[in-house]
Amino acid sequence: MPPIDYQQLSQLIKQWGNELGFQQVGITDVDLSSYEPNFQAWLDNGYHADMDYMSRYGTMRTHPEELYPGTVRVISVRMDYMPADALMATTLKQKDKAYISRYALGRDYHKIVRKRLKNLGVKISEHCEELDARPFVDTGPLLERPLAEKAGLGWIGKNSLILNKHAGSWFFLGEILVNLPLPIDEPLENQCGKCTACLQICPTQAIVKPYTVDSNRCISYLTIELFGAIPEEFRSLIGNRIYGCDDCQLICPWNRFASLTAEDDFTPRTNLHSPELLELFAWNEVYFLKQTEGSPIRRIGHERWLRNISVALGNAPYSAAIVQALTDRFEDTTELVQEHITWALKQQQLKAEKMIEVRQVDKNKDKLIRMVEKALPRDA
Repeated sequence: MPPIDYQQLSQLIKQWGNELGFQQVGITDVDLSSYEPNFQAWLDNGYHADMDYMSRYGTMRTHPEELYPGTVRVISVRMDYMPADALMATTLKQKDKAYISRYALGRDYHKIVRKRLKNLGVKISEHCEELDARPFVDTGPLLERPLAEKAGLGWIGKNSLILNKHAGSWFFLGEILVNLPLPIDEPLENQCGKCTACLQICPTQAIVKPYTVDSNRCISYLTIELFGAIPEEFRSLIGNRIYGCDDCQLICPWNRFASLTAEDDFTPRTNLHSPELLELFAWNEVYFLKQTEGSPIRRIGHERWLRNISVALGNAPYSAAIVQALTDRFEDTTELVQEHITWALKQQQLKAEKMIEVRQVDKNKDKLIRMVEKALPRDA
């Protein structure tokens, strides 16, 4: 057989990737040595919170060749997921509605991206018998954002996400580890400049400094990854976000250029698209599992679903219906959920007292106005 033209093969890989639905394909080597110090400092500071898996596997995360022996290149891909009718800012402002991170409104991206990556691997193997490859979609000890940055898919922004000047940050990443010495792509220049919008907008100030997120404070961690009770100091700041948070993406200037997805699988499900909090809170476990089938939301389970919604109900405007729903749910749930229901009921009580106080002030104002009017001299 004639020798493989790796330059031509790399171009074909990018072409096949586009045909399979990836908006961008880049290739990089496995040298992540420049990222190791920052990653280790992030771990040393405990910014990974209870995500112990981030500190496992030794040096494997920064050495893809240890994760899959024989690897010399990483093919990094991007798939856009922003739907046309995302209703983001509108839902955040409606405190009686539930805000769910936009990536989770459709089907679980892990299966979709992984299937496309496997198909890409098949395409490559048909043209190169010596291929040894393994796909990853946020499923192994791999630093996918540094790899994407090195592969030229974008740059790591101050919110720690990959930013692309033509696509913003509303996209998923995936990788294929391969044993082929393909030519590598050049990384892009960081174009965040002096902008600090993401640091300022973060509700819990989780972006403790540029390019560093403290997961202990991050709403995405608190509502998705955390198994126990949400710390009280963050509950009121969570607002109506019941699964994840997009604030640092919503404010990012580069997302003005984000592309809308053409994937039907990422179309928002009606039952999750700006739904009423009380409607979701009424779901029993069987109904929850049915409604979240094929969705990434299912991974948090019914208990944490109720935990998160309880917090959001506590943050909603006072409503007798909310108080009744919280009270009715209390006896028939777990201690974890009960703790958050108790907190939510206290918040509703405080809001009710505030309403009464305001009304009383208004009554006193009206009474004072009437007294003044009586005291004024009448026209002759």
